Amino acid sequence: MLRAADLAVLRLLRTRGHGSRAERLVRLYSRAGEHGALWHAIAALGLLVDPSSRRAYLHAIRSVLAAYVANTALKYVYRRARPVLEQLPSLVPTISGHSYPSAHAAMSFAAARSLSEALPAPPLYAAATAMSLSRPYLGVHYPTDVLAGAALGAGVAGLTP
Repeated sequence: MLRAADLAVLRLLRTRGHGSRAERLVRLYSRAGEHGALWHAIAALGLLVDPSSRRAYLHAIRSVLAAYVANTALKYVYRRARPVLEQLPSLVPTISGHSYPSAHAAMSFAAARSLSEALPAPPLYAAATAMSLSRPYLGVHYPTDVLAGAALGAGVAGLTP
């Protein structure tokens, strides 16, 4: 039942809201999430313009790195293959064939949780959610990969000093 729901939501995200402009924007945004680049850039900018919140920005950098490491380890434990939908190929290449959990989601939610110590939480979580949803939209993750990644990232941020 969960697998059927996972596939149904994936198919929905792969078939709705797809035009050349939308796909280009989503690809660009998703690419900004590679290796946590977007989140590290926000934290680095914060260090420059808001030195009073230095601790929060350094926490974000550590949290994103820790989420990436934890996520990578879990991908090799679970070894879930990336989704394959007939006649709906993925729209971006990936580093590995492992899908679970989503590193983009893990790093995004680690960043949102830790950066919200210095910045308003709603836009951070909206950006993390958008980054996470970009992955099934592009066809490289199941929705459950994203949910697991989001939980992992939020948890790692809570445990990272």
